[in-house]
Amino acid sequence: MAGGSTRTLLIALGANVGIAVAKFVAASITGSSAMLTEGVHSLVDSTNQLLLLHGRRQAMKPANERHPFGHGRELYFWSFVVAILVFALGAGVSVYEGIVHILAPEPAADPKVAFIVLAVAAVLEGWSTLAAKNDFDKTRDGRGWFQAIRFSKDSPTMIVLVENAGALAGLAIAAVGLTLSLVTGNPFWDGFASVLIGLVLGVLAVLLLYESKSLLIGEGADPQLVRAIRNCAAGHAGIVAVHEVLTLHSAPELVTVIISADFDDAISAREVERIVADIEAHVARAYPIVARVFVRPRDSGPLAAAAG
Repeated sequence: MAGGSTRTLLIALGANVGIAVAKFVAASITGSSAMLTEGVHSLVDSTNQLLLLHGRRQAMKPANERHPFGHGRELYFWSFVVAILVFALGAGVSVYEGIVHILAPEPAADPKVAFIVLAVAAVLEGWSTLAAKNDFDKTRDGRGWFQAIRFSKDSPTMIVLVENAGALAGLAIAAVGLTLSLVTGNPFWDGFASVLIGLVLGVLAVLLLYESKSLLIGEGADPQLVRAIRNCAAGHAGIVAVHEVLTLHSAPELVTVIISADFDDAISAREVERIVADIEAHVARAYPIVARVFVRPRDSGPLAAAAG
């Protein structure tokens, strides 16, 4: 119900912890500002995965009297917190460290160590990215990447994928910055690389904040699912018209549906009850993602029009 793969989050966590340790060791040996920035980035990512795992566990708690629709939005709350951390810590610290290194440059002591760590980090990040991509591809439905991110309700997988994309870009920038510092003999490029890494993280963090906020406020289901539910309800005998199909994601795999329909005036109240029960059962059976279905009879006759 909480969405995403726990295995994917654990892979990302293990990869980022190992990468963070390696980067911090390399930064202490080489004095590279970009490497230190990358270490902070990986440490923030590790914390993020822990928060997403916590949110996933909280989201699976059963509904109760205080939370009758369950705790699914816990996952969206913690996703929003993660996006803030990426912006405040990942991007903020990266830009700060880069500016400090530009103002007080220090030449790298042993760049070979830095390049080895960058190569190892790229392999581990690639492994984690592939796992997240496999999860994300299951929900793309043929959409392009950006459109799929906009439509995605699986915030943990989306965050891991976007974070890893930023991490791979950061590794490339750090490698270029370190190379330019060695070739030119000017450590400015190392600090400049840190600033660029921070800006990349900032852009990705804003994207994550926007998407997480939208999910936290409440997003409707995929339009294809809404149309299918509308057609399902309209196909039942006794239904004259389906006016509204309102949907809400309480979790990546938990949707609540409210259907407003006009029933044939010639049928009895008992028949209306039977049709309502049939629609609810049919929708729940055909679309397992739908947890609750509510059908509200609506009169569209002359009296309703006059009342409107």
